[in-house]
Amino acid sequence: METFELEHHSAIAPLGITSVAARILVLDTQWLTLRWRVEGAQQLVLPPFAGKIRADGLWQTTCFELFAKPEGGELYAEFNFSPSQAWAAYDFSSYREGMAERAMPRPPVCTPRRGQSVLIFDVALPTAALPALPFEYGLTAVIEEEGGHKSYWAIAHRDDRPDFHHESCFAARVEAPSAT
Repeated sequence: METFELEHHSAIAPLGITSVAARILVLDTQWLTLRWRVEGAQQLVLPPFAGKIRADGLWQTTCFELFAKPEGGELYAEFNFSPSQAWAAYDFSSYREGMAERAMPRPPVCTPRRGQSVLIFDVALPTAALPALPFEYGLTAVIEEEGGHKSYWAIAHRDDRPDFHHESCFAARVEAPSAT
């Protein structure tokens, strides 16, 4: 699968973060495994450990996200993953409308690993939680640095302001398996 060099929104530049990359590592019948790599992370703020709990408002600090929608549809799902191991999953009926908790067969597994200047963040999400293939998706990140400074990273952005729900952020696609 392709690795995406996420772009920060031009309205809000990061302080020390030099790059954020994201990719799907594995997609099989049981799990979707995602990885984000944050470089220049010396001033990165990570939320304290919370355990595998469902929680709202994770995007208010460092948080990694997956947005996924069936091809050509208005319905979409938002998944939020925190380095604290907390997570959230929502369904939307259309752009920022009809938000409801998304049913999950089990909690995702969030695994942060931090070095001096890098954070690697892996997530294993049950495949049963995803929309049916094929689907369009976006990998995003809210990055908080010391002093409360936040930058917003995505494969693609709308021009005027950060908005991960916007259609422009659904810039990647997962194909359905081909019949052989």
